[in-house]
Amino acid sequence: MTRAGLGALWSFWRRNPLQLFTLVAGLALATSLWSGVQALNAEARASYDAAASVLGEGRYDQIVPRAGDTIAQDSYLALRRAGWQIGPVLEGRFDAGETRVRLVGIDPLTAPAGLGPVSQAGDTPLQSVLAEGVIFAHPGVAEALRESLSQRIVADAALPPDTAITDIGVAQRVLDRPGEISRLIVAERQPMKRPSLEEVTPDLVLQPSQQTADIAQLTDSFHLNLTAFGLLSFAVGIFMVHGAIGLAFEQRRGMVRTLRTLGMPLRRLVALMVLELLVLSLVAGGIGVMLGYLLAATLLPDVAATLEGLYGAQVSGALSLQPAWWLSGLAIALLGTALAATGAIWRIARMPVLASGKAQAWAVASPRLRAVQVAGVCVLLLAALALVTVGDGLIAGFAGLACLLLGAALALPLLLDAMLTVAQRRARGVRAHWFWADTRQQLPGLRLALMALLLAMAANVGVSTMVSSFRLTFVGFLDQRLTAELYVSVDTAEQAAQLRDFVAPRTDATLPLLSVDTRLADQPTELFGARVGPSYADNWTFIARDGPVWDRVARGEAVIINEQLARRADLWPGDTLRITPDVTLPIAGVAGDYGNTRGQAIIGEALFRELHPSIAATRFGLRTDDAAGLQTALIDDFGLDPGQIIDQAGIKRFSLDVFERTFTVTGALNILTLAVAGFAILMSLLTLAGMRVPQLAPAWALGVTRAELGRLELLRAVILAALTLLVALPLGLALAWMLLAVINVEAFGWRLPMYLFPLDYVRLAAFALLAALLAALWPARRLARTPAAHLLKVFANAN
Repeated sequence: MTRAGLGALWSFWRRNPLQLFTLVAGLALATSLWSGVQALNAEARASYDAAASVLGEGRYDQIVPRAGDTIAQDSYLALRRAGWQIGPVLEGRFDAGETRVRLVGIDPLTAPAGLGPVSQAGDTPLQSVLAEGVIFAHPGVAEALRESLSQRIVADAALPPDTAITDIGVAQRVLDRPGEISRLIVAERQPMKRPSLEEVTPDLVLQPSQQTADIAQLTDSFHLNLTAFGLLSFAVGIFMVHGAIGLAFEQRRGMVRTLRTLGMPLRRLVALMVLELLVLSLVAGGIGVMLGYLLAATLLPDVAATLEGLYGAQVSGALSLQPAWWLSGLAIALLGTALAATGAIWRIARMPVLASGKAQAWAVASPRLRAVQVAGVCVLLLAALALVTVGDGLIAGFAGLACLLLGAALALPLLLDAMLTVAQRRARGVRAHWFWADTRQQLPGLRLALMALLLAMAANVGVSTMVSSFRLTFVGFLDQRLTAELYVSVDTAEQAAQLRDFVAPRTDATLPLLSVDTRLADQPTELFGARVGPSYADNWTFIARDGPVWDRVARGEAVIINEQLARRADLWPGDTLRITPDVTLPIAGVAGDYGNTRGQAIIGEALFRELHPSIAATRFGLRTDDAAGLQTALIDDFGLDPGQIIDQAGIKRFSLDVFERTFTVTGALNILTLAVAGFAILMSLLTLAGMRVPQLAPAWALGVTRAELGRLELLRAVILAALTLLVALPLGLALAWMLLAVINVEAFGWRLPMYLFPLDYVRLAAFALLAALLAALWPARRLARTPAAHLLKVFANAN
C-alpha cells in the first residue's frame, strides 16, 4: 500500500512537470539568495575569528595611548619593571610591491599563551623564530613578501587575510619604526601588588577586552543588513512555493479521496506527503546552496572592499565551503517548505473521506477568511508602528520593517479586489464587465505571485531611494568637507616647515590637518585641531548648533562633534564634553558625518597645540586658484613625490568608488529579488493556464476569438502589475523612511535626509510592467493557440 501511495503521488508530478519545476525552482532560488548572503557573512566572520584567535583582538585587556597611536618603549619597560605582565605589539602597513600587507609584530616570550608566531611555528623551533626573524604570512601575501624581504617567509592559512606576523624587533626594522609600540596586551594573570597604571605611565589607559576594537561587533550592523535582505529575498521565493504547493494539493483531492477509499490510512498518506516534500526540499535546497555559492563568490570581492573601506576589516577574497552556511541553507529550505505546506497538509488531514474530489475554488476567500486576513493586516501594521515609535535597537527596527512588509503583502489582495470591484461596477458593455469579473476571479490564484512582486518592487523603491539619498547627501558632504583644492603630506616636521614657506606666496590659505586618536565620553574618538577661517565657516552646515559655532571654536571656548559621537554619547549643543582631565568645553554644534563609523570632535588649532604640543602637522590642505600649476611646482620645484599630493577631485573619485562598491551587494540582491518575482508570475500564469480553459470556453463560444483571449490575458497581467505598483510605491517610500530614519541611525549612528526621485520610480515602473508583460507572454501565446477541440470538450457533458 505504501509503494502504491508513493507511485500515485509521484504520478501527479509526472503529469504536471511544470508545477514540479515551479516548486523546485522557487525553493532553489529562495534558498540561493539566503545561502549566498550567509556564505558572505560566514566568510567575513571567519576572518574576524582568525584575527581574534591569532592576534588576540578583543580577547585580552590592552593598554593603549591616551592620545596618539604610539607607545614609547621606555613606558613599556617601566611597566615591566613595575611588575605588569604585558606583551608589546607593533602594527603597521607594509607595501610588498603592489600588495599591501598588515604586518603585526609581537614578543613571543611575553605574549599570552597561544598568541602569535610561536603557536604557528609548527616544526620551527623558538630560537629559529627569534634568531632568523621568521615572518608568518597568509598564503595570499606570502609570495609578495618573499620578493620584497630577505627574511624567511612561512605561509600559514590560519592567519587573517593580507596579514603577516613576526617578532616585534623584525617588524620595527621592516616598518622602519625603531623603538615604537602600538599597544600592550595584558596577560590574564597579574601580580597582586603591582602599582596602578596611572602611577607608572599616566599617558596610557587600560581598555578592557570588551571595549577593545572588536571588528565583529563593529560590523554587526552590516551583516544584519545583509541578513535582512536575504530574508526578504527568501520570502519572495516562498510566496511562489506556497502557491505551487497549495495548488498541487488541491488538484490531488480526487487522488486523496480514491486512496483513502481503497484503504490507505490517513496518517500514512499524510506521512507520505511529508516525505515527498522533504525529498523535494532537500533537492531544491541542494541546488539553491550551489547557486548561493556562485552568487557569494561573485559578490565577495565587493563585500571585502566594503568592509575594508568602512571598517578597516580584512576579509579573505576567496570563498571557503563552511558547514555553517550550507547547512543553514538546507535548514531554511526545509523550514520554508514546512511553512508553505502546513496549511495544505492540514486541510488534507481534515478532509472527510467522501468529500468532493474536485479541486475546490482553492483561491476563493470565504468571508471568514477575509475577516481573519483584515485582522492580521491591522495587527501587523499596528505592531510595525509600535516597534518604530516605542522600540529601541536594530532588532526592533528590523522587526518593525518585517511587520510593515508582511502587513502590506497581506493587504494587497484586499486592496486589489476593491479596485477591481470599482472597475467592474463602472464597466460599460458586456465584454468589459466580463473582463473585470474574470480578473477578480483570477486574483486569488495570482495573489501570492503578486505579493512577491509587491515586496520586490517595494524593496527596489525603498533601497534605491535610500542609496540615491545617501549618494546625493554624500556628494554634498564631500563638497562641504573637501574645500581645499590640494591635499599634501610630508614625512617630517622639518619638511612641513619648508612646505609652508614654499606655498605661502602661492596659496590663499594653508590648512594644517592636526588630529590625534583619543577617547571622549568613553567613546573612541578622533580629535581635530582646525585653523578656523572662511574655508570652514562658509562651507560647513550643522544638524544642531548653538550660537556662532566657529567663532567660539576659534577662541577655544567650544567644541564641535559629529553626529555619531552625539548619538552614542547622547551629547548635543548646550551639553559639555571633557576633552582632557583638565579641559571641559561646551558643545557648540553637531555636524553630519556621513560614511564614517567613528566619533570625531573639532577644537581650535591654538587649543589643540596647547593640549598636544608633540603633535606636528604633516598633512595640509592648500587653497588656490591654480591647482594644476601649484601641483606642478610642488613636484618640479619643491621635490614632492606625486603620491604625496592628492587633488580634491581625486579624493572625491576614491570616496565615491568606495560608496558604489558598498551598495553593489544590495543592488544585486534587489535585481535578483525582482527577477524571482517575475518568475513567480510566469509560473503562476502557466500553472493556471490549463485550469482556465473551462472558464474561457463560453467566451470563445460567444464570439471572442482565441487571439483576443490571448491579448486580454496580456492586458490582465499588465493591469494587475500596474495596480500592484500603485501599492508598492507608497510602501517603498515608507520602507525608505524606515531605512534612513530608523535602521541607519541604529546601525551607523547618523540619519540621512530623504529625497524623492520620480524618474527612478518611472523607470522601475517600466521594468515591473515589462517583467509582467514578458511573464504573461508565454501563457497568453499558449492560450491563443489552444486547439478548438479542447475548448469544445468543455461542452461535452452540457445538458
